[in-house]
Amino acid sequence: MTDQRSQAEIVRQSLKRRYRKERRFRAYGMLAIAIALSALVILFADIIGKGYTGFIKTTITLDVHLDGEAMYLDDPTDADQRSMADFNAPIIIALGDLIPGVEDRAAQRELSRLVGSYGSSQIRDLLRSQPELLGTTQTLTFLAHDRVSVYVKHADNDNYSVRLSDQQIEWVDYLVERGVIQTAFNDVFFQSGDSREPSNAGILGAIIGSLLTMVVTLLIAFPVGVAAAVYLEEFAPQNKLTDFIEVNINNLAAVPSIIFGLLGLAVFIGLFGMPRSVPVVGGLVLALMTLPTIIISSRAAIKSVPPSIREAAEGIGASKMQVVMHHVVPLAMPGMMTGSIIGMAQALGETAPLLLIGMVAFIVEIPDGFFSSATVLPVQIYLWASSAEQGFIELASAGIMILLTFMISMNALAIWLRKRLERRW
Repeated sequence: MTDQRSQAEIVRQSLKRRYRKERRFRAYGMLAIAIALSALVILFADIIGKGYTGFIKTTITLDVHLDGEAMYLDDPTDADQRSMADFNAPIIIALGDLIPGVEDRAAQRELSRLVGSYGSSQIRDLLRSQPELLGTTQTLTFLAHDRVSVYVKHADNDNYSVRLSDQQIEWVDYLVERGVIQTAFNDVFFQSGDSREPSNAGILGAIIGSLLTMVVTLLIAFPVGVAAAVYLEEFAPQNKLTDFIEVNINNLAAVPSIIFGLLGLAVFIGLFGMPRSVPVVGGLVLALMTLPTIIISSRAAIKSVPPSIREAAEGIGASKMQVVMHHVVPLAMPGMMTGSIIGMAQALGETAPLLLIGMVAFIVEIPDGFFSSATVLPVQIYLWASSAEQGFIELASAGIMILLTFMISMNALAIWLRKRLERRW
């Protein structure tokens, strides 16, 4: 009886230890999840905290008298006169009317720096398109200089240093109180390409470049990847050659992306002489990088189709090609599309391979074709993050928010397609 009791006590102690281990294991798992979620929240909070002001622009609204004598311009349609004219003079005069007492040239130069460097270009383009406005007074809205914008939006933020003189700060505060300097939604950010001045820099060029590059990647990677998966899974004989190919496809999926950039630089640019910094070359490089992912996911989707589907089709006299194309591939297509979308989302966020093929160039114009010079979202963010101007800090974070939006949307689409189209056997 005593032995039975001792054995029962041993069993109880063993169960208690096992339950304690299970509780500890669950606690470790919950702790790991909490740490991961906390890191994600901190990351998003930091990006949004720095980037939301990138969607805000600072403007200066002035009543500008387009005085031809002050600009040394008699005929706005004359290209020679326009090249010699001083289109910045009306802006200085308009600011001087609001802030009296600015007479010496040094103070006028400081005053003119409140408006972005593209203000004079705005007046030039206005007079070139509407020469009849010469000699009239127009209410014009200019983008403020980057330093003014940083001061207005981040005056209380210690992460941003104020690079205005005391006199300029006094002028800016005065103009803000009078409503001359205001903030509004930054439509310029979504309507223009890159610029040397943060106030005029936009992300539209990078978005168009990314879309063109993704189109090339999809047109090449998806059909080639699906065809390779179908052949390897349904038609290829089981021998050492196919085993070698399968092993190398799995290995290529783990190769660092920069290796594909070196391959593109050596083959597409070095060997074939294709131009640098164009969406076609970028799409070819990303297609090579994405192919292993699409092939592996497509093969898994094909394997998930039950053998009974093939046997039933063959039983009614269908050929091997008809079985594959009419039954197997349509049923595996949802899985193929899901894997392809995830692969495309991965390609959208790649930077290293595109840097090597020249898509790091400073591109101002919006690309209008597959052979136009272009950049992409990750590279544009890299350029802004490495720039010295403070205004590019918020633009880089705003660009990250847009890139994350695209990537989250693509992954959400993949999940929706999988839930919507998948079949359970």
